[in-house]
Amino acid sequence: MAVYKQTYKDYGGPRTAAWSRFLILMRYSYARLFQSRFLVLFLALCFFYPLGCATLIYLSHNSPALAMLKLQSNALPAIDGTFFYVFCVVQGVLALLLTTLVGPNLVAPDLANGGLALYLSRPFSRTEYVAGKMTVLLVLLSGITWVPGLLLYAIQASCTGWTWIKPNLWLARSIVLGPVIWILILSLIALALSAWVKWRIAAGACILGLHFVGAGFAEAINEILRTRRGSLINLGEVIHTIWGSLFDTSRATDLSVMQAWIVLGVTCALCLGLLARRIRGFEVVK
Repeated sequence: MAVYKQTYKDYGGPRTAAWSRFLILMRYSYARLFQSRFLVLFLALCFFYPLGCATLIYLSHNSPALAMLKLQSNALPAIDGTFFYVFCVVQGVLALLLTTLVGPNLVAPDLANGGLALYLSRPFSRTEYVAGKMTVLLVLLSGITWVPGLLLYAIQASCTGWTWIKPNLWLARSIVLGPVIWILILSLIALALSAWVKWRIAAGACILGLHFVGAGFAEAINEILRTRRGSLINLGEVIHTIWGSLFDTSRATDLSVMQAWIVLGVTCALCLGLLARRIRGFEVVK
């Protein structure tokens, strides 16, 4: 269109509120992610274990069904802190795998194609950009961890009533807080690695490697140096230590709860520092 004709005009439609602009990135990211049938299939598989747990809770309160299946009520596991701890462990592993699939696709394409300059040249801050990308993982991972966990808690509470809710009210807090801590760590690690490793396959491998290779290095350090301090670089051990304290399980760990919280704080600070250095509206090319 020739400029001299002056037939162009400013956008006159409704504008998105400033506080919710970061959600635009989440909406368009979901539109791209859910084009993958494999991702949709994996998300469906993530709900099989919660469905099995719900069935187990239903059977534990249904005597006719137990009689039909020829099962004794004491053969089923108790619905207590250990039950929900195991639930968090299983869904936490699935959350890690889902992060490996989704995380590398969030920041790396924008950096590889020079898209950050376009985002940040508009009234859109770096914090809003990170929040928008991070919300993609927060919502997805919440949907397979603490949200079905609370539904299981509600099913158990509806079957037993106030006599079970009153002494186990603390479990609801742990069901939410435990997975949320893991989700935040996974999201920050995924965004930081996606920002620094532009090749998506390599970024996904780094996310898995940080978890599994870190655990291997931790065990090697513990065996060679005859110490337990190597577990400080094992994120799995760190998060299990925190979950054990939240769900009041008797699982023995190599770390104290205070050490685990310090490791998580350092990890978050490191990831935020890496993002601050990488997420900017220009790039220096040497």
